[in-house]
Amino acid sequence: MKILRRIFGVLLLVVAILVLGLWLKPPALLRVGANYSAKIVCSNVFLAGRDPDEVLRVDVQAPGIGLLRLMQVSVNSEQGVVRAGFLKFIGNGLAQWHPGKGCTVAPDGKIDADPGPMREPAPSAVASSAAARIPPDALWPDGSSVKTNAAIDRVLQNDAIAGPGVRAIVVVDHGRIVAERYAPGFTVSTPLLGWSMTKTVMAGVIGMLVKDGKLKLDQAGLWPGATDGREHIRVADLLAMSSGLQWNEAYGAVSDVTGMLYLQPDMAAFARAQPLAHPVGEVWSYSSGTAVILSRVAQESAGEDLLGFINTRMFAPLGITSATIEPDEHGTPVGSSYMYATARDWARYGQFLLQDGVWQGQELLPAGYVAMMATPVPASDGQYGRGQTWLWGSDAATPHVNPDAAFGIPADTFWMSGHDGQNVAVIKSRQLVIVRLGLTPIAAGYAPQPLVKAILEATRTASP
Repeated sequence: MKILRRIFGVLLLVVAILVLGLWLKPPALLRVGANYSAKIVCSNVFLAGRDPDEVLRVDVQAPGIGLLRLMQVSVNSEQGVVRAGFLKFIGNGLAQWHPGKGCTVAPDGKIDADPGPMREPAPSAVASSAAARIPPDALWPDGSSVKTNAAIDRVLQNDAIAGPGVRAIVVVDHGRIVAERYAPGFTVSTPLLGWSMTKTVMAGVIGMLVKDGKLKLDQAGLWPGATDGREHIRVADLLAMSSGLQWNEAYGAVSDVTGMLYLQPDMAAFARAQPLAHPVGEVWSYSSGTAVILSRVAQESAGEDLLGFINTRMFAPLGITSATIEPDEHGTPVGSSYMYATARDWARYGQFLLQDGVWQGQELLPAGYVAMMATPVPASDGQYGRGQTWLWGSDAATPHVNPDAAFGIPADTFWMSGHDGQNVAVIKSRQLVIVRLGLTPIAAGYAPQPLVKAILEATRTASP
């Protein structure tokens, strides 16, 4: 018995030492998981008003990643702080809410003692005054009334077509909402994460700075003092994902993208420090790091607070009142991944692109800029556009073959696409914008083309 007790005591000591070691210096994988958990819960609690336990259970843990199933969170509503950890205390996950800016991951563990009042600021004066002049029964996009199309509505209620985990669908036909669907617990007012659809919004921000004369598409010299080839990278190369910078966009473990999003206080500095792996402009390589570099370029060029610029110059004129592009600790909007907005506001941006960057007669983007955004990058085999847009709705099962063609989707269609099944299809020839948002991991095998095909067929029989 004494030997057994000694063995048991040694085992307990070993376990205690291991746990203490994990607590004092958690491995990068645990830190990524903890910060991811804290960030997702923080944004959904403080931006979307959802229950933290539900967000942890459904958004964080439900996709089935084993590590995340053991994450636990705590929410301090007074400080706007969410902490997360493996078995609650390992990993030091931390995210903090700042009113008007959303939630920021704090991988260095720093908390703002006074993040501001724990409520959203009033909508911008521009948006408020414009709304006051619109009759309450005006049709969207000027007002909030919709003109329902029963045939399209039947399509949206088909669970097989809408796909697993769907949270919101909005269909806009000739500038009018003709059908909507929201999952239980989600409404017309719920901000939803677009993930990489944020990239396409930031491409629009770049376009506004080009129109202002603060940036040029062929502008290089974005790496001051660089002599290793990076000095030749242009704004256009970044928009086309053809910078040549080394980058690993894998999401399964600690990679460049997960390390940037959940371990780096200054994400753009991390992405900018990557070496060249290919000649500039010759190889297409999808990269969230490239998108964050563009955010920093925009921030440096705007000559003012970039979030304020976006809210005043883009969101307010479009009537977008729910959108938030969350920043990193350095204050740079995470233009690769972190825009939340209602499904209707995502649709507004899609409609803005369909209208070639013109809204209510005001040209907000340079003439031809949206056409450039949807022009194929040759090295991408035709699947990606020069302005952070997708030209195919999902990855092709057969290399070099556009999967949209098999569904009869018009060739002029381009897409905003994001992680876990976020999509906005812009179809200019049919004057259609189709938004589909949800929590649909890639393992579910969902593709958006059947939904778009069914809506196209429904709109052939009746249009507003």
